[in-house]
Amino acid sequence: MSADMPRIDTARMQRVGGQLGTNPAGIFQDESGRRYYVKTLESPAHARNEIIAARLYQLTGAPTLTYVSTTAPDQIATEWLQLDRKSVAHFSESERRQARQWFGVHAWTANWDAAGFDGDNQGVVNGTVLTLDLGGALAFRALGDPKGRAFGPRVDELDVLRCDEGNPHAVRLFADMCPAEIEQAIRVVVRISDARIRQVILDNGGSRTLAEKMIARKADMAGRLASVD
Repeated sequence: MSADMPRIDTARMQRVGGQLGTNPAGIFQDESGRRYYVKTLESPAHARNEIIAARLYQLTGAPTLTYVSTTAPDQIATEWLQLDRKSVAHFSESERRQARQWFGVHAWTANWDAAGFDGDNQGVVNGTVLTLDLGGALAFRALGDPKGRAFGPRVDELDVLRCDEGNPHAVRLFADMCPAEIEQAIRVVVRISDARIRQVILDNGGSRTLAEKMIARKADMAGRLASVD
């Protein structure tokens, strides 16, 4: 989140662009000319879930768009950026390697939509690969349906994101990762303390149940380090 920005109110802003993804959304401009991409989600719970996911990504160092608080509890806003490139299909090999550094973060947060339905949830700005949308992370699918038991203490995404034929762009990005890459991606997550995970989740409106689940998921990833092959 952008700590020095006040909450934005789209009712007081000019809509200057339309929806780019699957959720109702638009590009809004304030009186100073600053632009934001604003999504309206299924519920405040789904919006809060995405904010927590963004803070967890930030905790690991994984690059994302800059999130901004909104007055409407069911909205998610990010500062508007003009991308140099969008879609994993157009990444160079060096950009693919950069994106794969954060594979463990996607798996840990159960971000099934990490690559995107059309490969468009990854983009490049000034040479940095960003994850552009976190609406499919943690407890909700991208369109707002709860994941239920599919989001549990085991991080099956370490395998699924690399082999699910129904998620071809994730497979395209992650399937050919070597054991050393996978190990390093896991270590990005397991080096974070339980206390920091718990603090980030609770400080952003998450439950203790979610905090303990994310700590358990981290432990599951740590337990798999010896078996990476």
